[in-house]
Amino acid sequence: MARGEGRKTRQAGTFGTVQQLPSGRYRAMYYGPDGRRYKAPTTFLAKADARGWLALRQADIIAKKWTPPEAAPKATKTTFADYARDWLKQRDLKQRTREHYEVLLEHHLMKPFGSMPLTSITIDDVRRWYSTFATTTPTLRSHAYGLLRTILGTAASDGKIGHNPCMIPGAGSTKRVKQIRPATLPEIGKIAVEMPAPYQAMILLAAWCALRFGELTELRRKDVLLETTRDAEGNDVHTGVIRVERAVVRVDGGFQVTTPKSDAGTRDVAIPPHLVPVIRDHLAVHVDAKQDALLFPAVHGEGQKHEEQKHLAPATLYRQFYKARTAAGRPDLRFHDLRHTGATLAARTGASLAELMTRLGHSTPQAAMRYQHAAQGRDQAIAEALSKIALGQQ
Repeated sequence: MARGEGRKTRQAGTFGTVQQLPSGRYRAMYYGPDGRRYKAPTTFLAKADARGWLALRQADIIAKKWTPPEAAPKATKTTFADYARDWLKQRDLKQRTREHYEVLLEHHLMKPFGSMPLTSITIDDVRRWYSTFATTTPTLRSHAYGLLRTILGTAASDGKIGHNPCMIPGAGSTKRVKQIRPATLPEIGKIAVEMPAPYQAMILLAAWCALRFGELTELRRKDVLLETTRDAEGNDVHTGVIRVERAVVRVDGGFQVTTPKSDAGTRDVAIPPHLVPVIRDHLAVHVDAKQDALLFPAVHGEGQKHEEQKHLAPATLYRQFYKARTAAGRPDLRFHDLRHTGATLAARTGASLAELMTRLGHSTPQAAMRYQHAAQGRDQAIAEALSKIALGQQ
């Protein structure tokens, strides 16, 4: 044996290796979960002491509390819970999104990962959790995995961990469980007439202009521009535009007025001409005269003051909508499916993908085509074609 070289001993079934040095002292070594070999920071007088130190390291690994010894002191103490909560505080998020992330973290991610040091979370840990988590609720499953992947991706970018252990292909997305069946024109009409009068126009705008619930419930008189002109033959020509510049979301403690769902959500939507008289009548009968008055407030009544208006809660509308959809023979139809119906109807006009994405306010990776400049006035042409569908001319 060369001078200065110790004798290594490893007993079968034991963790790590103990090496006796020429000085008679003992050095302990082991391989960590990351595949690298680590040595004790000091040597030991007795072999049993070296084995005891190794036993503590093995216990840390089993308990998912192990961190690389050379990591900075702060990093070795940083658990997923500490990092994730700091991560959330530093994000610029809409309130509803923040609340959604808080629920995912506290209710679904903290129990399996919260006490684990960031550096100890492995691909196997993530796969093991994902294999049993929320298997019957795919949307919740994908949202929770997506948040975990995003947080750990930031940790990897920050140099807190060597790589992102979230490596499951397709786990962050869901497939639609059932195919949405758009409402037919008679079904749209039946649902609208079955609704209370103050909400009939809301159904029609949802279906024909493909507006989201939060966009509809924040619409105000100033956001609706209507015009009636005469053509060369003396016929009335109705045009109108809905300016979608805000939306309202339900948050803890009430409602919050915010921007639309994405930058693409801020848009002007041309109203199909056959709806313009309906919207004009709705403004005259059901909407306060002030420019800031809500089109579909939760409370209606004569003498109502503008400042008393409240946003319409989904549950309030749904109570009426469920009755109306049943009367129309469509108990399967959700309110949001009216927006899908509007997209389908607009597609039937021959609108291009870029034009549809502009009208619907979509913002997805494929939505880069939205930045192609649509032909001047093309949205109005789409709206006019929609009215032709309604009148049976196409």
